[in-house]
Amino acid sequence: MPHCRQFIDQPLDRREMLLRCANGFGAVALSALLADGIRANEKEQNPFAPSPPHFAPRAKSVIFLYMDGGPSQVDTFDPKPALDEHDGKDPHSILKVEPTQFDAVGKVMRSPWKFKQHGESGLPVSELFPHLAEHMDDLCVINSMVAQFPEHTNANYFLHTGHGIQGRPSMGAWASYGLGSENQNLPGFVVLNGGLIPPGGLDCFNSGFLPATYQGSIFKPSNPPVANIRPSEKTSRQQQNKIALMRRLDARTVARVGRIDALESAIANYELAYRMQMAVPELMDLSGETEATQKLYGVDQDYKPTQIFAAQCLIARRLVERGVRFIELTCPNCGGDRWDQHNDLKNGHENNARATDRPIAGLLADLKARGLLDQTLVVWSGEFGRTPFAQGKNGRDHNPQGFSIWMAGGGIKGGIRYGATDEFGYHAVENRVEIYDLHATMLHLLGMDHERLTFRFSGRDMRLTDVHGHVLHEILA
Repeated sequence: MPHCRQFIDQPLDRREMLLRCANGFGAVALSALLADGIRANEKEQNPFAPSPPHFAPRAKSVIFLYMDGGPSQVDTFDPKPALDEHDGKDPHSILKVEPTQFDAVGKVMRSPWKFKQHGESGLPVSELFPHLAEHMDDLCVINSMVAQFPEHTNANYFLHTGHGIQGRPSMGAWASYGLGSENQNLPGFVVLNGGLIPPGGLDCFNSGFLPATYQGSIFKPSNPPVANIRPSEKTSRQQQNKIALMRRLDARTVARVGRIDALESAIANYELAYRMQMAVPELMDLSGETEATQKLYGVDQDYKPTQIFAAQCLIARRLVERGVRFIELTCPNCGGDRWDQHNDLKNGHENNARATDRPIAGLLADLKARGLLDQTLVVWSGEFGRTPFAQGKNGRDHNPQGFSIWMAGGGIKGGIRYGATDEFGYHAVENRVEIYDLHATMLHLLGMDHERLTFRFSGRDMRLTDVHGHVLHEILA
């Protein structure tokens, strides 16, 4: 009903009258349109203000555990006995080998790690994750993910933005744009960076054509985690006087030049930065956490990457408690190769699992104990998987044709596997799940209709899922 857009700017009582006069014709569509108009008007006044969802949400926040580099599905959550049977054979003799990133196809390679079933659900997981294995009844493991790109940079853009090229808004930016933040002293989208920026760089966390206020704020494991977070003024009075002067000058500028996104975003970010100077030091100070809690996450471990990721997971829980909408964690530096083991698969995957296993298990346990898991969606994913045959002698090449991720909490049905790959873990053959479907499901659990969450740009209504995406209702609790 494009002709109804004229009603968006009417006063609230006028909107109500229009709805009552709809006489049933297009009333649902008109109601949705007016609700979106109210949402847009509220965002113009305060881009960080919480916005009403489209429908009752199952989750209030998302913690996205980004396993940069592409973990191997057949070595983590998708056991394949056929690899044991055919280990050492020429893969061309038993399956159709697709072109790979580096085209160095070696022999079929069984997993170096044994799989066991865990929990009442009996979900299998490899011995890489002894701590996470205790939480399999909370996980929905999706074994049939597919991606459209076999190369890191484009695959990272696709995973984060639903588009394989640079410049589109990240899923965290879309969530923040759609729902705002329940905490006006912290950004709605926070990236806890463990030391490695993924291929594709900061554009993985950018706001694209959305207002710049919704881009990810990068928190590093340093002290301070954000530049200029400590006031330079000697007294708080001096700082307040400067802020007051800046507000007056900003108001005059806006009155003179009109509403310009770059200008308004800069003003909003300066105001947020001022509030963050109080909120961020308190957020990052873990001294108030009990020794038992810090041990649960692994903050006390000798392995430095484990310490870093443990702190990130603990801070993620603290961000959820403070109402931050979308938190993404990147991998710590375990030697510079992330989960991208083109050679030395065993040592590489073991180092990454050692860094992340205990902290993630601690996060799930802590969220559950505090009653937060039900309202927090936790997602574990890389940008693609690995081949069931070796690259060279002891590595695995990129494989976007079938890989595994998992989801937990926030309205997800725990203790289930969804989809399947073939007997070698090579191609998804049952209930294929695309990145668009993942994004649609994440937004759905946040109370957002992925087809209605749009932003007008370049002559069309853009959305995270473009013209694709289906909600995975089968995995919802």
